[in-house]
Amino acid sequence: MELDGGQHTQTTDAARTAIIEREGYRVPRFWNTEVLANPEGVHTRLTEALAQPSSPSNSG
Repeated sequence: MELDGGQHTQTTDAARTAIIEREGYRVPRFWNTEVLANPEGVHTRLTEALAQPSSPSNSG
């Protein structure tokens, strides 16, 4: 999970996210304000994400 402030954008994080996802990980992101304003909703989304199987690395 990553908490994003104003310095993060999909464009600036794309390369790093691609590397992480290539290793079989997911990168759920939440804005700082969302976590502060809606912690229950963030918790629900994280719980749902954890319930989904992730793909193993293909870099073998």
